[in-house]
Amino acid sequence: MSEKKEGMNYAPKGKPNPVVKEGEFVFAAIGLDHGHIYGMSNGLIEAGATLKWVYDPDPAKMEAYRKAYPQAQGASSEEQVLSDPQVRLIAAACVTSERADLGIRVMRAGKDYFTDKAPLTTLEQLDRVRKVCAETGKKYAVSYSERLQVECAVYAGELIAQGAIGRVIQVLGLGPHRLSPKMRPDWFFVKEKYGGILCDIGSHQIEQFLFYTVANDATIVNSKIANYNHPEYPELDDFGDCTLVGDNGATGYFRVDWFNPDGLSTWGDGRTFILGTEGYIELRKYVDVGKSASENHVFLVNGEGEKYINVDGKVGFPYFGRLILDCINRTENAMTQEHAFKAAELCVRAQMAAAKIV
Repeated sequence: MSEKKEGMNYAPKGKPNPVVKEGEFVFAAIGLDHGHIYGMSNGLIEAGATLKWVYDPDPAKMEAYRKAYPQAQGASSEEQVLSDPQVRLIAAACVTSERADLGIRVMRAGKDYFTDKAPLTTLEQLDRVRKVCAETGKKYAVSYSERLQVECAVYAGELIAQGAIGRVIQVLGLGPHRLSPKMRPDWFFVKEKYGGILCDIGSHQIEQFLFYTVANDATIVNSKIANYNHPEYPELDDFGDCTLVGDNGATGYFRVDWFNPDGLSTWGDGRTFILGTEGYIELRKYVDVGKSASENHVFLVNGEGEKYINVDGKVGFPYFGRLILDCINRTENAMTQEHAFKAAELCVRAQMAAAKIV
């Protein structure tokens, strides 16, 4: 199955836009349990970062990664990577429940950390990560890829910043995913390890809500989870939804699920609807069903009229260059640390508060 059909190995590629020279910013990959590590690595390399090491306890995972990135040296241990003074940043996509402890080890080793979403699974982990982040002054960056590595989502942020739809007052997100259970590792079906559907893929939706509405915090009004059709995986949430209200009065609703049909050309028909006081935006991220298999469709309606824009291949992923420069300059232009932590906190709270339907 191609990576476009199967989401776990979906690794988008953007436009090369180096912000540093070869060897100026060195990173390594540790923890290859989720295929998102490939998209994360692509983004960093496109922004000019130099990949030096890779480590995972599973030699097969390391071999596959080095096949994609032959420049990466296979490390014999995590410690070999963490003790290398050349390495500035560690990118990681280990088992979700293990991401916080790895991040703590990375920050205490004097390096910045870049983890796949969800960045953690409990509030206790969040408290520990916050403390070590403050103690060390290191970054705990998160790859919320459904905004950061989707060109139409990046472009929507630019339109909003330009005032194209006025003040954003509501964000509606739809995040269907294809399950492909035979391609998933065992840990994916253990709730303690993956965190639940609202913690996992819901993290994308909550991060987008905070970003587009420019909210600093939010209240979970209600949330629900269910296992409608997968009794063979009793700890799997195959459906979840959530309603939330930002501290600035903006409202949000999202639905995430594992019911993307096999007949769809891509792993998920992700859509985002952004309502402003002076217009609205619809994003059809990965496909325009029945019309085009291309990605990154933007529909804009405001006082000037109706507009359709396809931004596929036109915007790139500026987050990665900004992240590298933030690590070098100790700034927060890519994403503030508080924003990354708040999205993580709210997705855990949404999961904790969720009513179990079936």
